[in-house]
Amino acid sequence: MKITIKDIAKEAGVSIATVSLVLNEKDKHITEATRQRVKDAMKKYNYIPNAMAGSLVTRKTGIIGLILPDITNPFFPGIARGAEDRANEEGYSIIFCNTDDKIEVEEKYIESLTSKMVDGIIIAHSSNSERLSDVLERCQIPIILIDRDFDSKNVEGKVLVNNRDAAFNAITYMVEKGYRKIAYLSGSLKIKTAMDRLRGYKEALMEKNISFDEALVKYGQYRAEWGKKGIEELFQEETDFDAVFCGNDLIAIGAMKEVLRSGFRVPEDIGIMGFDDIYMSQMVEPELTTVKQPNYEMGYQAVNILIQHLREKQAGKGTEKTDHSIVMLDTEITERNSI
Repeated sequence: MKITIKDIAKEAGVSIATVSLVLNEKDKHITEATRQRVKDAMKKYNYIPNAMAGSLVTRKTGIIGLILPDITNPFFPGIARGAEDRANEEGYSIIFCNTDDKIEVEEKYIESLTSKMVDGIIIAHSSNSERLSDVLERCQIPIILIDRDFDSKNVEGKVLVNNRDAAFNAITYMVEKGYRKIAYLSGSLKIKTAMDRLRGYKEALMEKNISFDEALVKYGQYRAEWGKKGIEELFQEETDFDAVFCGNDLIAIGAMKEVLRSGFRVPEDIGIMGFDDIYMSQMVEPELTTVKQPNYEMGYQAVNILIQHLREKQAGKGTEKTDHSIVMLDTEITERNSI
C-alpha cells in the first residue's frame, strides 16, 4: 500500500496542512512535540516525501548543478569535492555534469538543470562565445562562475584566480632561474583563462627585457597529448628553446615525456613548468614545478556564494551583487625538480 501525506496526518493526529508545514519547515509556531509526532509517523511508515512536489511550494529543491568541462582532468575533481563538502554542510545535493568542453553539451545541461528546478548552477564554462552569453541570459536561476571568467548580466558570483598574475610570476621565476628562451604550450584561446595567462607570459618577458617570439607559442588543448604534440612541433620547426611553460600540468606531463624521449634532460637541458598542481605532478620524474591553484577552495567557495545568495533572496533582501559575490583566490609556485 502506498503511504500518503494523509496517512501520516492520521497517524500523528494532526491535519494534512500541519504535516505539509512540518515537511517544508514553513511555520515556526508549530510545537516541537507536534513536529516530533509527524516525524515519528513518517519513520513508522518509512515515508519519504516527494522533493519535487515540495519544491512547488517552497520554490527550493535543495539541489545544485555543477557543470565542469573535463572530469578526466585531475584538476576538476578537486573543485567537485570542495563543492560537495560545502553543499553537504548545508543539506544540499549536487548534480555533476561533464561537457567535454563542448558548448552544445553545456547548453543542454543548463537547460536540463533549469527544468529540474535546481536552486542554482555553478559552471566552469567551455567558451567565451556569444552563444554562451545567450544561454546564460535565458537561464532563470542563479549562476556562479568558477575557474573561468566571463562577462554576463545573469551571473550572481565568481570564484577565480588572477591568471595574468599567476603566469607573470611563473615566467619571472623561470627567467630568474636562468632561462631565456621560454616556449609556451597554451590551451585554447576560446576561454579568458588562456588569454590572461598568455598576457602574463608576454608581460613578464617584457619586464625582463626579453623579446616576445610568436614561434615559441603553441595553442592546443588542456590534455597530455597536446603537450607531446606541441614539443614535437617545436622540434620539427627547429625552434630554439631552453624551457617550456605549460597551460596546465597535463600539458606539462606530456611535454616532459616527449622531451625525455627525444634524449634531452629535464631540467639540465630543458626546464618544464606546469599550472594547477594536480596530484600527478608529484608522480612524474623529475617531479613537476608548477603553479598551484586552490581547486578544492574554489569549489567550496562557489557553493558558499550561491547559498548566501539564495538566503538573501529568500529573506527578501534583493539580488544585488555584494562584496562576497566575487572571490579571488591566491596562487603560489610549488617548487620541485623540473626547473
